[in-house]
Amino acid sequence: MKRKILVGVLILLVVVESTILGLILMWPQGPVPQGAPTTRPEGDDWIDLLDAQHASGWANVSDDRDIFEIADGALHIYGTFGRLRYVAYTTETFADFDLHIEFKVTPRANSGLFLRVPKGESPFRGFEIQVLDDHGKPPNAHRSGAVYDVVTPMHNLSRPTGQWNAYDVTLRDRTVTVRMNGWLVLQSDFSKMTTPLGKFAAPYAKMPLEGMISLQDHGGEVWYRNILLRSHQGGL
Repeated sequence: MKRKILVGVLILLVVVESTILGLILMWPQGPVPQGAPTTRPEGDDWIDLLDAQHASGWANVSDDRDIFEIADGALHIYGTFGRLRYVAYTTETFADFDLHIEFKVTPRANSGLFLRVPKGESPFRGFEIQVLDDHGKPPNAHRSGAVYDVVTPMHNLSRPTGQWNAYDVTLRDRTVTVRMNGWLVLQSDFSKMTTPLGKFAAPYAKMPLEGMISLQDHGGEVWYRNILLRSHQGGL
């Protein structure tokens, strides 16, 4: 009997502690940063991956299902439920580059920007920068701006559903820098990650240094526009 009472007390304490922690996480934390999408970059060294010359390079690399369209200058992922699917720019692979990409999500939408995905391999052989409907929520390794499940951004600059956001991403060797809506939210050196992190079996220090750009269909409707890339040659 005493053991049953003790077990019951312990369970009650765990429930109370979890409830208090949940309330703390939901409690307003004071002012948070507000950002706005950066402007579309200009210059001959930028290539527009959605213009007439490059738009045909995008394809569903998961199966034969119709999951996206490119219309009115935007790549629209319909949001199909079931298995995860991926739209990739298949014409070229990229190593070191600067990338500008804008996106907007619908309620509860979940997507992701995958970089350096080797051709013919799973997008998870690259790495993901999270795209999510999570305006106003505190940052963590699964929220907007994160290197998914591995690196937490300093702030969550995600805007409300239906509003455009912008990522400006810089890749130099194994260093990744992410700016979201004008704010520097993450800078990380993958070369230091010599052991597996998060749910991934391979250490990020062994991440491929070149690959495709891919966008995830996780069942939520998402639009991407102004996908511009500038390749970088040479050292850091």
